[in-house]
Amino acid sequence: MPKARPPQLDSPVVGKVIKAASRANTRLYRLTGGVLGSRWRVGSAFPRGIPICLVTTTGKRSGRPRTAPLLHLRDGDRVVLVASQGGLPRHPDWYHNVRANPEVTVQIKRDIRSMKARTATPRERADLWPRLVDMYADFDDYQSWTDREIPVVICEPVP
Repeated sequence: MPKARPPQLDSPVVGKVIKAASRANTRLYRLTGGVLGSRWRVGSAFPRGIPICLVTTTGKRSGRPRTAPLLHLRDGDRVVLVASQGGLPRHPDWYHNVRANPEVTVQIKRDIRSMKARTATPRERADLWPRLVDMYADFDDYQSWTDREIPVVICEPVP
């Protein structure tokens, strides 16, 4: 039986706090080259933390660069992302941006690379999902809180 999404997470205040914290994290990460702001230590990631990267997309409607700090899994030269948005019923804006324009920039610490993002195939998702949940168990909770299949996004280097 799926767990219910905690109702307090849907408060407009929580959304504003998350947006403000994301903007602050992005600034801190850029300012320090990822020395600060490159580990997520909340929920199942406490206390060890899991890696954060900065993903810059092109806004679907605005055409302007949009940067989001996201949890990531390294898979060789690929970077794997999860469009979970904490189990909300809709995909995050960054995912809509990627679908409209797959050219992205991924920053891991001081390494900044141009990459092309795509949604994982069902087989790739099935292979990657257990690794992602091993990294951050809360992804399984997020999936149980929503009817949508949470997309897994694979970013590949641009030659």
